[in-house]
Amino acid sequence: MNKKLRAAGITILAAAVVGGVLALIVRNQMSRHRRDLFSPRALRRLAALGHMNREVASVDNIRLLRDFIAWEPRRALRDRARAILRRMEREVGKLRLGPGPEPA
Repeated sequence: MNKKLRAAGITILAAAVVGGVLALIVRNQMSRHRRDLFSPRALRRLAALGHMNREVASVDNIRLLRDFIAWEPRRALRDRARAILRRMEREVGKLRLGPGPEPA
């Protein structure tokens, strides 16, 4: 019984360590994609926009996209960012408005 308990403890500890490492990797990737939004390379900026399109709408992401649109020299990338921005603004607007109170 003691050996089984020890093996289970080691397995749980190993899973926790792997989970922690994966969380750090994901966080690093998200940070890198945000930095690539202002990369000198247009292809990296396009990839970063693809990543931003999968992000959850937030005030920070909306501000970031507005800054990007003001900075971006290529019209195609600005247009793509505007489309993502409109989607995020709609999502945030829905959250802010919510279902509302029931009529009396």
